[in-house]
Amino acid sequence: METSIRTTSGDDGMVTVTVLGEVDFSNADEVAQALHDAITDWSPQVLLIDLADATFIDSTGLGALIEGYRTASAQGADFRVVNPSDTFRRVLTVTGLSDFFGLIETEIDTERTQATGA
Repeated sequence: METSIRTTSGDDGMVTVTVLGEVDFSNADEVAQALHDAITDWSPQVLLIDLADATFIDSTGLGALIEGYRTASAQGADFRVVNPSDTFRRVLTVTGLSDFFGLIETEIDTERTQATGA
């Protein structure tokens, strides 16, 4: 159960936390801490959580995202999950967290929808 977390800041007031690998009971605290640190250290207007390379999430991982959301909200920052896999998107939709996390459609999703008419 390996996870790597990268935090980057842009000139546009956005900070991106990229999660690679699994987010579960073994590392949910690490993910929550990375989100907390990104918010408190950089005071972004928008915090993006990029899940493009995340492979698994369980309830404790969802809890880490919720904790990050609460920290961002307390600091007045927007909290948005971006680039979830289809599996992640289903989990976030079923749990009702999709809207809660401001789930953003990626260009690939938009292009696919336009191409298929879905």
